[in-house]
Amino acid sequence: MEPLDSQVGFLLEADRLKTVLRQTTLTDRSRRENSAEHSWHLALMALVLAGHAPPGADLGRVVAMLVLHDLVEIDAGDLFVYAAEADQARQEQAERAAADRLFPMLPPPQASSLRALWDEFEERATAEAKFARALDRLQPMLINMVTGGGTWMAHGVTADQVLARVALIEDGSPSLGAYARDMIERAVDRGILAPPPT
Repeated sequence: MEPLDSQVGFLLEADRLKTVLRQTTLTDRSRRENSAEHSWHLALMALVLAGHAPPGADLGRVVAMLVLHDLVEIDAGDLFVYAAEADQARQEQAERAAADRLFPMLPPPQASSLRALWDEFEERATAEAKFARALDRLQPMLINMVTGGGTWMAHGVTADQVLARVALIEDGSPSLGAYARDMIERAVDRGILAPPPT
């Protein structure tokens, strides 16, 4: 098979990401967003919020990771971030199996380099991966704020559950982490996020 045929085949397979629905709705609440829309929004966030990235971070690598990170949901589907640990472990296995299937569809050198970016995002060992993961955690919080609690209200999520995810944001961007903490406090004050159980 010619490299271009492989690349086109991969791109057509990637189009299936548009069919994977997430828990988060669009800001107008008309429907749930799909994973391709989520990835696009994250890439845009990386461009707009680049000033909050760690000094010296390669923004091109960040955007590439964000565009690639959810392709595995074509096979694995999307899992709610507050799902049980056992479900999270199963999801991780399913996503790795999906990566093993999807990236080899590309010509070998390209397959290796894009898979390495996906692995880098998962491992969070670089400044770029940490910033990308911070944006991935922040985006649904922003949507929940403008949709009156969104998935927080729908699933009875409490402030302590959300705060547990903020450490990952702070690790990638202290300023965005501080913004997220303030947002959670405002959400509790507005009654769209349940306070921690007493």
